[in-house]
Amino acid sequence: MSDESSAALPPEPAVPTEPTRTTTPIASQRLGDMVADRIKDYIIERKLSEGDRLPTEQQFAEMFGVSRLSVREATRALGFLGILRSAPKRGLTIGRVDMDRVSTFLGFHLAMSDYPRTQLLKARMVIESGALAEAVERIATDDAVYQRLCALNDRLAGITDVDAFIAGDLAFHQALLASSQVGPLIAFGGLLEVFFRSFREELVHLRPEWAGGIESHRAILAALRDRNLNLARALLEAHLSRYFSRV
Repeated sequence: MSDESSAALPPEPAVPTEPTRTTTPIASQRLGDMVADRIKDYIIERKLSEGDRLPTEQQFAEMFGVSRLSVREATRALGFLGILRSAPKRGLTIGRVDMDRVSTFLGFHLAMSDYPRTQLLKARMVIESGALAEAVERIATDDAVYQRLCALNDRLAGITDVDAFIAGDLAFHQALLASSQVGPLIAFGGLLEVFFRSFREELVHLRPEWAGGIESHRAILAALRDRNLNLARALLEAHLSRYFSRV
């Protein structure tokens, strides 16, 4: 961690009343992002948790040698993700990261980025395969989770419209990811949405294989219910590999 985020700051939980300006002011390039990084360093170094108070924006400005406007920009960005909260008479406090917002933001970033589609496909394989390792026990022991996934998959059988099928297929895979109950993994659900949009034309041409895809889903769920993680992963890889010949 950088010295700048911790210089001359009093111990927690007290909020500093006379903060000391750091010796090295932050450079002007991407100032808001750099201030946000310093604030995150401050939080991590002090092992702060939800509800803990932070210095005021003015105090942060003096610590980092920047304007209050730059700090405001940083706190708003962190506030959007739920990392910080601002309330009257309470000032800035630590919040809880909103993983839904993180997922939405990540999906937007991926959609706006020019990543090769092979990378999107490989990333999807890694994320979904990783989720299976955490989902297997829950699916094997919680019948409600298993039945919900089966129901989502069964609905696909009666769909003929391309966009409706894509939405249903996406809902199944997002639910499978969510069954892992691992927040950081679930946050990558935005990648799935970008993937399905990117491969829409391929899904149109794969229409004759839709029924086979539904059966692949059933086989993956059956393997997970039997706690056969290796088989479930192999089935998932085979299920996704059909896209590689089309990128």
